[in-house]
Formats: sequence, structure tokens, C-alpha cells
Amino acid sequence: MEANHQDLKKGLLPRHVQFIALAGMIGTGIFKGSSETLSIAGPSVVVAYLIGGLLLFIVMAALGEMGTVYPNLNVQRLVHKAFGFQTSFIVGWLYWINWILVTIVELIAAASFLQYWFTTVPLWILSLLCAVFIVGINLFQVKHYGELEFWFAGIKILALILFILLGIFILLGIFPNSIQDPFSNYTAHGGFFPNGIGGVISAFLVVMFSYGGAELIGVAVTETKDAKRVLPKVIMGTVWRVIIFYVLPILIICGIIPWNQVSSEDSPFVQVFDMAGIPGAAHIMNFVLITAVLSAANSGIYATSRTLFAMAQSGEAPRAFLITTKNGIPLNGIAITTICILMGVFLAYRTPDQVIGYLMSIPGFTIILIWLSICAAQLKLRPQYDGQPSFRVKWYPFMTIVAILMLALIFFAFIFNTNNVIGTYVCLVTVGILILLSFILKKTE
Repeated sequence: MEANHQDLKKGLLPRHVQFIALAGMIGTGIFKGSSETLSIAGPSVVVAYLIGGLLLFIVMAALGEMGTVYPNLNVQRLVHKAFGFQTSFIVGWLYWINWILVTIVELIAAASFLQYWFTTVPLWILSLLCAVFIVGINLFQVKHYGELEFWFAGIKILALILFILLGIFILLGIFPNSIQDPFSNYTAHGGFFPNGIGGVISAFLVVMFSYGGAELIGVAVTETKDAKRVLPKVIMGTVWRVIIFYVLPILIICGIIPWNQVSSEDSPFVQVFDMAGIPGAAHIMNFVLITAVLSAANSGIYATSRTLFAMAQSGEAPRAFLITTKNGIPLNGIAITTICILMGVFLAYRTPDQVIGYLMSIPGFTIILIWLSICAAQLKLRPQYDGQPSFRVKWYPFMTIVAILMLALIFFAFIFNTNNVIGTYVCLVTVGILILLSFILKKTE
């Protein structure tokens, strides 16, 4: 496989970009993380998902606006244009770390779902097999990667639609089941807010982890054909789909299973089918879940390798990450990501019971910081536009400022939450190290 210095190839079509972003968002966060958010906040977790959805809408609108003005700049390069080398260095590496952790979480989650069938196989072996498969996919041309991701994401979106329809039929009594008075589950076990507003706030970290991935559209823009025209439409479509695919399934799960009976061992989606007594459906759903999280991991390797390539272009990462194959695949970026994944597999070997919980909390922090940087960049760059873009954030600057304030509030709420000590410590130390390095490596613009 010949490697040299080349540009990335513009091989992604609009449908590829939309489904890549959906693939990054619809993974462990909804299929496995939903059990955690339900245990924290009960049915009121839908409030956290709706507020998170509002923030997602503003962030994506800001990204879409900047994307129409600067169609050849991805997220990291937009931050560089707005704030220069140091901020871009911090944000770029933070985003890379975020997606490394997300990819590891998704692969370990895939392995845990495989254990539904292969109960005696260790988690780390299944994680390793999943990693080999996904890394192999990312060595193909980007158009082939985009096509495969399109079908990967299509499977889980179809499954979510079928789950929503089936759940509605069960709740309305149209589909035969043994569940008595499902609507009482929303209030019968401590009320709709069983742990108060504090429960909703505590659930935000996993919610932010879940929604993280939408901004992947801003990473894929440099490999997208006619990005200036298609980006706004793709972004808005993605936001609405993701809110629907999170809120409706959560409401259905809460109606069918009492929130305090949702097990952390299996996905709530599989548990719903088990309780509904549909023969073979739990196995089919488990297959879909495996496809879903592998798809999200697939997006993760794409995000990490392209982020490193973009940072190498602006001097914020070693120039070795500019090396691509003749098909435009950033070879060294994928190689370093693979090494980090192997470290995650080692964690699965050492602490198979705790690894997902530990790793899932950290990307929640980093996604908040990434979203803050996107909104801040839009505030900074808007006055510098040459003319008015065709797609703009409504009620500027009010909406962007509201998003910044809410994201900052959520971030500080988690820092001072004693339940997030490990995640807080890791995140703050990481940011501190990146800030220090940014001063050491500071360049004269």
C-alpha cells in the first residue's frame, strides 16, 4: 500500500455525510447508556434529552452557518481561523482524545452485546475482534467507507423506527403483551421526577456523550462534494432525526419497563423485547445493537484520523500525519488510533465490569468543551464574513450566547458533582496538559 503526501479525496455524497453523523450519535449512548440515564433520572431523563437536543440544534446551526461561508474548513480549522494556534491546538487534540475514548467504548459495548450469545468468551477477545474488523474497513477509499457507513447506519435507524412503532403498539394494547397498565410506569415508582431536578442534571453527562458525534459533519465537510450547498440541509435533518430517535425510544422503554427495573447488564431495547414475549425478537435486536455500535466505532476511527490530518496541515500535530495512501486515506492517523484502541482492549481485560462506565463519563466533558468552541467560533467569525451567508443562526447573537451559557453551566455542575470525581479529574488534567503544551509550542501567526 503506497503512502505519500496527498490531500483527502472528496468522495462523500450528502447521504453519506448525513448518515455518518447519525452513525456517530446513535450508538452506545442510546442503546446501552440509556440504562444508566434511566437509573439516574427515571422517566424525567427525557427532559435532559430535550434540553440537550435544543443545545445540539444551536451548535449545529452555528456549524452549518460557518460551513457555508468556509466550506473547505472543518471544525478544527474553523476554531483555528477564529482563535489561532493555541485554542485550535487544545480543541483539536481534545476532540481527538474524545473520539478515541468513544471508539473504545463503542467497541467494548459491541463485545458486551456479543456476550449475549458467546457467554464464555472474555470481553477483551471479542473487543479485539471487533477492533480488527473496524480498522480494516477504514483502510478503504472514503467513498467505500461512506457507502458502508450509510448501510450500517441505515440498519440501526430502521431498527429504531420499528422499535418505536412496536413500542407504541404495545403501550396502546394493539400488540398482545403481558404488561399491565404501562402508562402507570411513568409516575408509579417515585413519580416522573423520582430523583428530582438533580437527577436530570446528573444525567446530562451521558446525554452529552450520546449526542456527541453530530459535529462529525464538520469533520467530513472537507471530503464532501458541493459542501456549501448540501451542509445546511444535512445538518438540520440530522438534528431532528436524532432528537426523535432518542426521546421516543426512552419514553417507550419507561412505559414498558419500570425505570427502577431496567438492568445495566443488557440493553434496555433487548429487555423490552424479552418482556414483550416476542419470539426471537431479542436476538434480532441484539444483532442490530452490535451493528449500531460498530457503526459508531467506524465513525470514531474516521473522526480521529481526519482530525489528526487537519491538525498536521496547520502545524498542530506532527507532519507525519499528513501521509496518505494513494487513495487519500490518512495512514498514520489510523495507525495511532489503532494503538490507542489496543490500549482500550487492555482495559477491558483488566476491568471488564467497570471499563464502559469509566470511559463513558469522560467524553461527556470533552463534547461540552467542543460545542462551546464551535459556538464561540461562530460569535467571533460572524462579523468577518464577506456578505451574509445563505444559512444563518436565527436570533443571533442571543441564541449562540444562550447555548454558551447553558453548556458552561452544565460543565461546572459536573465539575462540582462528587459522583463524577474520576471523569472530572481526568478531563481537567488533560485540558491542563494541553494548555501547557499550547504555550510551549506556540507559533507566531
